[in-house]
Amino acid sequence: MFTSLSTRRAVRAILFDTFGTLVDWRSGIVAAIDEFTVSAGLHLDPERIADKWRARYQPSMEPIRTGERDYVTLDVLHDENLRAVLNDSGVHPERFDAELLERLSRAWRRLRPWPDVAGGVDQLRRSYPVGPLSNANTALLIDLSRFAKLSWDVVLGSDVFRSYKPDPKVYRRAATFLGLDPGEVMLVAAHNDDLTGARRAGLATGFVLRANEYGAGQVSDLTATGDWDVIARSVPDLAQWLVR
Repeated sequence: MFTSLSTRRAVRAILFDTFGTLVDWRSGIVAAIDEFTVSAGLHLDPERIADKWRARYQPSMEPIRTGERDYVTLDVLHDENLRAVLNDSGVHPERFDAELLERLSRAWRRLRPWPDVAGGVDQLRRSYPVGPLSNANTALLIDLSRFAKLSWDVVLGSDVFRSYKPDPKVYRRAATFLGLDPGEVMLVAAHNDDLTGARRAGLATGFVLRANEYGAGQVSDLTATGDWDVIARSVPDLAQWLVR
């Protein structure tokens, strides 16, 4: 077992952030928007729309974290954010067939994993229970995991906690569901802010670099900005540290 220097506990389970860390959301969403624009006869820049859609991700969750809004699933937020982005681009969503718009909104369930993910997760599963700890809701995660051919011991979506990371209760309750102390659970993520939230909640932390999550122009999360327990280039690299 790997012992975390930050928590001074042996790690007994590994949970993963999903979008960006495990799956290449941007390529998948750009392709889905391109398909939508062709089907709808539109002239939109798929990369621009994808980036604007993703930019609404964290701000749309903040009122739920603060209690200003009752919990709704990420499926709902994705749909609301998509409609807002289309409206801002001069495209009125009500013009389109509801099924066509829903297929685009649910594109977050059809994303491919980074090439290193499946093999690395399988390596870790030989020694640890593993699963996603994501802001996605459980139904979304199940569909996404089946599409990406990822096998888990547990799936923890935001609807289990009725809040969104980095709310501390999300990380701590995840440990409780596993019957573990927070310090015995490691969160693995490509995002320093997620790992900051996990550490504040008492979890061990692992950083995996995803330098192209936002495309060639990415400017954030190009390095680990904290003294995380493990800093890795890939999931198999992470497994080299954790599986002894």
